[in-house]
Amino acid sequence: MSWNVTGKIARLSSWRATLGFRLTAGYALAGLLMVFVATAALYFVLVKELERSTDLFLADKVNVIRTMLRDRPVDEDALREEVELESAARQYEQFYIRLLDERNIPLMTTPGMSEQLELEKFPSPAETHLNRTLAMMGRHGQSFRVTTATVPVGAPPTKTDTLQIAINVSQKEELLARYRRWFWAILLGSLAIFPLVGYQIARQGIRPVEAIATTARHITSTNLQERILPEGYPSELAYLAGTFNEMLDRLEESFGRISRFSADIAHDLRTPVNNIRGGAEVALARARTVEEYREVLGSSLEEAVRLSDLIGDLLFLARADNPSTHLHLTRVDVAELLENVREYYEASAAEGGISLATAASGKVIAELDRTLLQRAVGNLVANAVAHTPPRGSVVLAADRDSASLRIEVSDTGAGIPPEALPRVFDRFFRVDTSRNQASGGTGLGLAIVKSIMQLHGGSVEIVSQLGKGTRVMLRVPPAAAR
Repeated sequence: MSWNVTGKIARLSSWRATLGFRLTAGYALAGLLMVFVATAALYFVLVKELERSTDLFLADKVNVIRTMLRDRPVDEDALREEVELESAARQYEQFYIRLLDERNIPLMTTPGMSEQLELEKFPSPAETHLNRTLAMMGRHGQSFRVTTATVPVGAPPTKTDTLQIAINVSQKEELLARYRRWFWAILLGSLAIFPLVGYQIARQGIRPVEAIATTARHITSTNLQERILPEGYPSELAYLAGTFNEMLDRLEESFGRISRFSADIAHDLRTPVNNIRGGAEVALARARTVEEYREVLGSSLEEAVRLSDLIGDLLFLARADNPSTHLHLTRVDVAELLENVREYYEASAAEGGISLATAASGKVIAELDRTLLQRAVGNLVANAVAHTPPRGSVVLAADRDSASLRIEVSDTGAGIPPEALPRVFDRFFRVDTSRNQASGGTGLGLAIVKSIMQLHGGSVEIVSQLGKGTRVMLRVPPAAAR
């Protein structure tokens, strides 16, 4: 039994935590609050208007009698008709009038007034105002609005009488009571209807979100082709669906690159290992001379160096991807650095019949990591020398562009096809797909250059034309260039 109760409580708590419940509760509470405020405001407006109409009616009666006593003080028939007869002809909202002289002796009184009201409790003229009446309870529990006023007699006045008027407002009180009953009935009906309406609205509103969640559940590392069709969605959810699709596009591209990256790593690691293994197996197949063993060991050493360089490049890229990687910044003379790189690669360039030169505009100083920048420029020069035919040239240049520093390595080599330019900085990408070490290397050189520039907060750009050469520009940010 306790397990069932616990399960029900857990399901109830889970339902309360859902977006649908929150939206339903919000719509219901907002609707109830709106109905309550609207009906309450209408009720108070109705009360004020009923009171105002009653006050205006009594004020009008006071003015009528005051005018009659001022202009026709001797016309007792007209005054008696106004005081004693007019009220008797009314079935609803009966009113009563009493006229007193200066000694408070009644002169005229509407029939039945003393049976309805306690006349001694009437307010004095000082307690009332022409446009302001007071509430008074009748002898039989009826509600009245009363006023008392002084009325001069004659023109000019010869005396001042006192006028007392009361009107029965029980019908208006009953109207307000019926309104209050309807008020509570409407609130109770709204309490039952608004949660249902709010639930339907919430379900319609979160249906696209559920569609997005369903699509997200179907996405795995092997199924990244799922997309959300935003047609028919509200603009906000359509934007969310478009953003989600863009994220899936990036994930699909990233997974594809990781898959290619893993395949390239496996291939580039397997090749030197297989070469070492094959050489060792051949050497051990039968007895060899010392020179043959030396040749096998030399070949194995070359493959081991190649394998070590590849692993070093991969470790460098992994560290460069880490946001916590720190640079060792020093003041670097860029012209001197380019000259050192030129001297290092001069022998290999001369062996291939390639001219290698530097062109720097004076002494260019910047705050850089010397080792990393030298490695980046060295990778560019190695690529340029490897892809430039004999009698070609490679130029290393540095100059300032506004506040930034620009380093260029340009060659007159074979160039890069336009379709390959967007991918040349991808890891393991080779323009030559034959994977020949002599022509393509490991495919990590330009990826390392890009990582080094990103660590410095700079950028790298490449421009190339087939048969005319390639130019790579390294841009150092203004802060480092200063």
